[in-house]
Amino acid sequence: MKNKFPLEPNTKIKGTELTILDFWKWGYSDILTNSLRGVFAEFLVGAAIGALNQSRIEWDAFDLQYKDKKVEVKSAAYIQAWYNGTPSKISFSIGHKKKYDYETNTYSPDAARNADIYVFCLLKEENPEMVDPLDTSQWEFYIVLTNTLNSQFSSQKTIALSSLKKVSAPILYGDLRSVFDSLD
Repeated sequence: MKNKFPLEPNTKIKGTELTILDFWKWGYSDILTNSLRGVFAEFLVGAAIGALNQSRIEWDAFDLQYKDKKVEVKSAAYIQAWYNGTPSKISFSIGHKKKYDYETNTYSPDAARNADIYVFCLLKEENPEMVDPLDTSQWEFYIVLTNTLNSQFSSQKTIALSSLKKVSAPILYGDLRSVFDSLD
């Protein structure tokens, strides 16, 4: 089934008085939830580097394509939608994954890190009264080449923020594209 991208906010839901915007407001307003924050992080990175030219494909082998590079985006936050009074410990998934082929409906026989570049996005605000995922100044981004992950963290499934900081420095939202453009 072909995706009708992009949907317009005033697209009617047939048989109702509702629009797709009503659905988006109902189902996708809490960006602090883990799954939605991850999709939002992909959107932020895609917007920053100019890679929003096609709709998102759930469960694809990587999240974005920038020039000839495949990009995987990971997200974490100190404050979650289910905040319990203690900031979360920060770690990101970096495990090897099997690649799904949509044309053959099969998975690759071997698991790998299928992107060329990983972008780790941290919603860094630790005050639950101040956290705002829509404020790009509350995010920091760490860019790591997959070759670096493979050489320094070859079999690890997750990477802690302290380990990530040993191979990458935090980048501001406005600097993402220039850093991407400087990569080999």
